[in-house]
Amino acid sequence: MQKPEPAVDVHELSRTFGSFTAVDKISLQVAKGEIFGFLGPNGAGKSTTIRMLCGLLMPTGGGGTVGGYDIRTEPEAVKNIIGYMSQKFSLYDDLTVEENINFFGGVYRVPKEKKDSRKAWVLAMAGIEDKKGLLTGTLPTGFKQRLALGCALLHEPPVLFLDEPTSGVDPLSRRGFWNLIREMAESGTTIFVTTHHMEEADYCDRLALIYKGQIIAEGAPMELRRNYMKRDILEIETERTVEALEVLFKNGIDSAIFGSALHATVEDAGISAPRIRHMLESSGIAVERIDKVVPSLEDVFVTLIEAS
Repeated sequence: MQKPEPAVDVHELSRTFGSFTAVDKISLQVAKGEIFGFLGPNGAGKSTTIRMLCGLLMPTGGGGTVGGYDIRTEPEAVKNIIGYMSQKFSLYDDLTVEENINFFGGVYRVPKEKKDSRKAWVLAMAGIEDKKGLLTGTLPTGFKQRLALGCALLHEPPVLFLDEPTSGVDPLSRRGFWNLIREMAESGTTIFVTTHHMEEADYCDRLALIYKGQIIAEGAPMELRRNYMKRDILEIETERTVEALEVLFKNGIDSAIFGSALHATVEDAGISAPRIRHMLESSGIAVERIDKVVPSLEDVFVTLIEAS
């Protein structure tokens, strides 16, 4: 049986700006109906990559296809079969909700006979049926985010690109947004999403970690944990987090602040936990809790960066 053509297929894709290399010979494939996460810190090359895949920026090396169309020679065809949502939500604040939907319906050439039904779908999906006459700029961020997603999906594209879609959004709205993304994927839409929020990685079917323009790891979330985290992670809670971090650094223990706690990377959690507790308490720092935890994708990313 022949393997289906991937929704996104990229080979040795590169982009330079003068002497600066923003994207450095990356290769990846995204299957149809997959949620593919492109994770990395700000400045890693995520947005540059997505702009090339959307036909908005010409590569300086390599190439690829989206929906079977060549991003170099058929950028307009690519634009016709994708939805795109940027981190600024791509909406016009001085237009009403309904005017924004009408505008994007025109941009995406939604057939006249489908415009009303697609508008009703966007309003229902975003939960703003009673707000269609309001100026978009007055909407809370979560509603504005869902409206932007709806506008990107007005023409029912098979491939959806989301560039930092949860930037500046509160955690509750972020979780609700990902529930919507999962529904889209289950209906057959391919989702390519960039984010620097490492905790969002587990929402993805598969992901690539990008750093300084290069892909440093790729796979399902659990595969990345299994393949790249050979050491244990200890989570340490103390009221003096920064001071505890300094003590661990001075004693040669790889550590990082993780939320309100510390994550320490060690060879053996059973041996290291009592040693670290003693080390901190000897420095006058009370330890509230120290436990071995499942590595986060942020732990994986930090480990890979340190090894590169």
